[in-house]
Amino acid sequence: MDNDLCYGGNEIFAYSLRMRHTYTPTIAELEAFCACARGGTTVQAAETLGLTQSAISRSIAGLEGRLGVALFVRARQRMTLSDAGRAFLREAEPLLDRLNEAAMTVMAFGGQARVLRIAALPTFGRLWLIPRLRAFQSTMPGLTIDMAARLAPVDFEAEPFDLAIQRTQHRTSSATHIHLLDEELAVVAAPGLAGGRLTKHEVMRLPLLQQSTRPTLWPDWCRAVGLDPRLALRGARFDHFDMVLDAAIAGLGIALVPEILARAALGRGELIRALPGDFETGQAYTLIYPDRSEELPHFARFKDWLRAEIEGIWA
Repeated sequence: MDNDLCYGGNEIFAYSLRMRHTYTPTIAELEAFCACARGGTTVQAAETLGLTQSAISRSIAGLEGRLGVALFVRARQRMTLSDAGRAFLREAEPLLDRLNEAAMTVMAFGGQARVLRIAALPTFGRLWLIPRLRAFQSTMPGLTIDMAARLAPVDFEAEPFDLAIQRTQHRTSSATHIHLLDEELAVVAAPGLAGGRLTKHEVMRLPLLQQSTRPTLWPDWCRAVGLDPRLALRGARFDHFDMVLDAAIAGLGIALVPEILARAALGRGELIRALPGDFETGQAYTLIYPDRSEELPHFARFKDWLRAEIEGIWA
């Protein structure tokens, strides 16, 4: 009886799968539809796709027959979208774009084992990591770096990253994490704006540059130094720390940024410390990675190199 029920269930599933596939357009049909929607004629669509006019016409006829609805209104050799066609175009074009992106992502693998895929905080990646990557690659000829910016925790099951360099708050229970360094914020400004060391009260009288994805930094700093945090929310807002640093260098206000990110600009004299000392946020920069990365020899080399570079900051 159980076998009969199981067999019957599988038959029903297979039937529903066949029925669902009956309505699924082919790639050729989607491409022909989108080309006709944009070009207005099968002739123009054929030229765009490098096909014959009859091939385009067959694809459109097959698609409309498959869906059981007219996607175009034909008049005087012109094709304009019907209401159903306009609704379908809104879904069809993004779908083709996503398929193309997926294909290019897979092609980027290139069958190579020597690719290191990194997710990093945007400013940390741009200002600290990228300038050092050439030195690392010189130790591993033939290694390709695939790097992306991530502000949200990385789902290593859904995304093919080998590692992430983010803050403590981005850790997940399904990944290993290694502490790199504590996050310490410095109060910095352009020399022309600050002129020299300021008091905390003088800082509060100047524009405070805000980091919009971390809006509590200035209020938290105010609490730590005994000032009213309600006074800390004015000032221009920017998405990332690199924008905040650029704004500070341009003299738009006082910045509260990770010292490790401001270090290069401080060294060049583009910024000065407006106040002595650093403010600890309780967060830390962290190396996060899935278990599978332990099997990659280039990951092990990168992990050792990264920790040595971090340790070298304080040497």
